[in-house]
Amino acid sequence: MNTRTLAFALVAAASASFVALADGEVASLSQDAFLALPQSGDKAPFVLDVRAPEEYVTGHVPGAVNIPHDQIAARLAEVPKDKDVVLYCRSGRRAAMAGEVLSGNGYTRLQHLEGDIVGWQEKQRPVEVPRDPSACAAALKEGKAQAEACKPN
Repeated sequence: MNTRTLAFALVAAASASFVALADGEVASLSQDAFLALPQSGDKAPFVLDVRAPEEYVTGHVPGAVNIPHDQIAARLAEVPKDKDVVLYCRSGRRAAMAGEVLSGNGYTRLQHLEGDIVGWQEKQRPVEVPRDPSACAAALKEGKAQAEACKPN
């Protein structure tokens, strides 16, 4: 199988598997399949980091939006229902809780990034760090997800 065929197969498999499973359980998405998805534009998934702001500012998956797991229910309007949503945290526990909340509120296009941020960093995948981590963390705590201080270096 050539590289192009393999890439197409990964994208097709990832696209086909964006579904919520029974009882709020969210399907897994491998890091390779995630990286094969479009990273920008209308087809790109909404990447949701559900860790605390202090964790998010130390490094996150490029393009990820931070909404802590315990704020998901109050901030549902910030998570699009018409896009694929990829969730992650540090170890998977908070992503699972956030997935249950989203699934319970009608979100069906959910995936959990395998390995979460720890696995991502172990594989030396790229991470973004805000220009001003302390100002970004303060803004995120106030619910300002798109704060200027949170833009990457």
